[in-house]
Amino acid sequence: MKRTFPILAGAALLALTVTACSGEPAQPTPTPAPAPAVTPHTDVPILASFTATDLEGNEIDQSILEDTSLTMVNVWATYCDPCKEEMPDLAQLSNDYDDDEVQIIGLVSDVLNADGTVNQTQVDTAVDLADEAGVDYVNLIPSEYLTQNVLSQIYAVPTTFFVDENGNQVGSVYMGARDAEDWAEIIDSLLEVVA
Repeated sequence: MKRTFPILAGAALLALTVTACSGEPAQPTPTPAPAPAVTPHTDVPILASFTATDLEGNEIDQSILEDTSLTMVNVWATYCDPCKEEMPDLAQLSNDYDDDEVQIIGLVSDVLNADGTVNQTQVDTAVDLADEAGVDYVNLIPSEYLTQNVLSQIYAVPTTFFVDENGNQVGSVYMGARDAEDWAEIIDSLLEVVA
């Protein structure tokens, strides 16, 4: 019995990973309960004190969160078709909201080598994909902090979560791609939480 649970848990995790980035067209994942029904903030900020580099080589730290009520963090990968299909919708959303209200930050999960060094070929691929999708929001290369504290908890891409201006999580974590309309509904409900 003790061996059955890990095997079942592993099979379930594998099924989630395969479905999140299969070769099938991206389908919106059913939206979880409205954000106000969940605990609005965690006690410990997810993005309290971090530094990273964006795809353009600029140094970014937690101060990027300070002037925006709600930040959407979209974890994606260059190999992930649903991630790539979702990017134009995220680009549209980035332009639909005022900068002091909502911003989107991408976190590219597959641009590091196994030893933690940056894989420039993967970074170039990520830049090309972002350009093709019309993305003008910041996309981060994971730093050690982001790898240990964020990516280590991500089991499938795309995965999206939201934080407030202090880096505290707001609402749920969302696995799977969604279209602009579905994301706007989620964002609008979360804006009420942080207001």
